[in-house]
Amino acid sequence: RMHHHNQLSFGLIYAFSENFILPLSHDEVVHGKGSLFGKMPGDRWQQFANLRALYGYMWAHPGKQLLFMGGEFAQVAEWNHDSSIEWHVLDDPQHAGVMRLVTDLNHTYRREPALWELDVEPRGFVWLEADDADRNVVAFARRSADGRRWLVCVSNLSPVPRHGYRVGLPVGGAWLEVLNTDSRHYGGSDVGNGGTVRTESVPSHGQASSAPLELPPLGTIWLVPAATAVTTG
Repeated sequence: RMHHHNQLSFGLIYAFSENFILPLSHDEVVHGKGSLFGKMPGDRWQQFANLRALYGYMWAHPGKQLLFMGGEFAQVAEWNHDSSIEWHVLDDPQHAGVMRLVTDLNHTYRREPALWELDVEPRGFVWLEADDADRNVVAFARRSADGRRWLVCVSNLSPVPRHGYRVGLPVGGAWLEVLNTDSRHYGGSDVGNGGTVRTESVPSHGQASSAPLELPPLGTIWLVPAATAVTTG
């Protein structure tokens, strides 16, 4: 994937000069293209992890999300206008886990103004790590209009965990891991940060403080400052 890393960062070149949505839509899952799940490489576990990581990255990215029917629970077959979507796959815990993730992404998105208040303004987005193609990691921060609320998204798009991966954080102190696409709740391997991380006075990624993170394999985590976190809503 290191040879395609630039495709992850390219959209931010023009994200704030054009208003756009992030479409995983009808056009991607018809006419022989296969389902989103079917496009994912690797074995079955990696396919699910890959899809969950993609959704975590996409929901945090500037822009408005569009997910075509069936994508919310990782439909296996290509969409067919002559039949129902594959509701029956929700009997499988892995598919049910993807639906729980999409539910939690939507709820967290709604209650975190950092994800949408400055959606079309450059000051609402900060790259933290855009260039680590060798380790397939990207990290960025979103900021609310009043500058008080932050959300940091870190994606490890390789199939191996990254231990002690240092990421600069815009605010010092405790940060809560409010979402982890590798959580066992979603069908993952539960590699993560135990719910909370604390910054150290070690400059990194243009920030005055940073924290060593446990990055799950094929996973995306979201962090918010504990001081401004909203845990219900």
